[in-house]
Amino acid sequence: MQQLIGRATEVKALLQYINSDKSEFIAVYGRRRVGKTFLIRKAFNDNFVFSVTGVYNAPKQEQLTNFAIAMQRHTRQERLIIPRNWLLAFFELSKYIETLPDGNKIIFIDEMPWMDTAKSGFIAALENFWNSWASIRNDIKLIVCGSATSWMISNLISSKGGLHNRLTHHIVVKPFTLGECEEYFRTYKFQYSRKQIAECYMAMGGIPYYLSLMDRSKSVAQNIDTLFFAQNAPLRNEFNDLYKALFKNAIPHIAIVTALASKGIGLTRKELIAATGLTDNGAFSTQIEELMLCGLIRAYEPFSKHNSNLRKERQKRETIFQLTDFYTLFYFNFIQNNRFHDDHFWTNSLNSPTHSTWSGLAFEMLCLDHLPQIKHALGITGVQAYACSWRGKGSQIDLIIDRKDDTINICEMKYAKNEFEINKDYEARLESKINDFINETATKKALILTLITTHGIKPNAHSGIVQAEITLDALFHL
Repeated sequence: MQQLIGRATEVKALLQYINSDKSEFIAVYGRRRVGKTFLIRKAFNDNFVFSVTGVYNAPKQEQLTNFAIAMQRHTRQERLIIPRNWLLAFFELSKYIETLPDGNKIIFIDEMPWMDTAKSGFIAALENFWNSWASIRNDIKLIVCGSATSWMISNLISSKGGLHNRLTHHIVVKPFTLGECEEYFRTYKFQYSRKQIAECYMAMGGIPYYLSLMDRSKSVAQNIDTLFFAQNAPLRNEFNDLYKALFKNAIPHIAIVTALASKGIGLTRKELIAATGLTDNGAFSTQIEELMLCGLIRAYEPFSKHNSNLRKERQKRETIFQLTDFYTLFYFNFIQNNRFHDDHFWTNSLNSPTHSTWSGLAFEMLCLDHLPQIKHALGITGVQAYACSWRGKGSQIDLIIDRKDDTINICEMKYAKNEFEINKDYEARLESKINDFINETATKKALILTLITTHGIKPNAHSGIVQAEITLDALFHL
């Protein structure tokens, strides 16, 4: 039986909401395969008075039939009664719940976006069910879940219609951290080193479903070949399935991540518009927001020594958007390029220039994905700080930790198979980069050059330029 790994914060929140003295309407969302359904079912041990899962790509009548079957399963009526519309379906649900004894009643509707077919009246019926019946009670705990982020945002989280401000809570389920991946592998008796776990994470991220398909008798490289490149690989078509599941019209979203995948340092909004050919309007802003809420991209604020309103407006224009989904980066670098359908494409790519370029960028993403762990390693967990980036006239810094104690960590992230060796040329580049930063920002704060590497820095005549170092092990902190 599968165990619930991590998710302590999410479980605590769910139990708190369920034990409140009022009715609750809770939306749980996140990218496909991240474990939303598993979390909810484990948190409540499947103890629902009613649960139903929408049917993918099915018309209204099949959705209603599926709902009726779920009703029959819970009410144990002999006759299957299929409602004519969603108003009647929710009315039957309310009638059934009114027959139940006192106590909190948890309703779980999974993959709700799939139920909202064209002209089905589903949203209007859901609004009526909540506004006119469930919300005026104090014992209804409605939990809805879905991978279609665009639907969840527009119809529930940012609804402008009858469900405006009706949602009482929403929970984003995020991928595992490195530490949680390690916990998963240890729980299921995988004998992988931390470097191997990191390489696995760099390829597919902390997506529980992907991990669940791995075979502990195989190496990480063998598993990646089996899952993504072998004939009949279970995740061969995952890219299209992922984006189609998340977004109703995924074409602009794919255009955005395609542009970002070719620019590891990220792009500003203006640069993204130019690269994608999309229109700079509200729809584009929504697409960016949806990608961020799914954890597929992040917005990175530029470093500034000013805090005026004018400067903030300029910062908004200069915000850098960066791809953060490991699987998407992996897809563009390897899966998309597997033109010869090589069943061992990953293993055969391990020592290639493409792999070297990808691993450097993926490791930077890994570090940016574990900022709390980096702060902990630096001993500044209790210090207010924000992470940003900086682009100068001739230099750039992908990670700056700007601290309230008048200190700035200038972070360099380097992936290496062994100890990272700083040579004379690299030392000169680091000095030049720091000088450019000081001259162009006119900062008066103390600067600490921080190097984040897989195995640490090899001591030599040039390594003294680094004032703080963090190794891969620190990123596994829970």
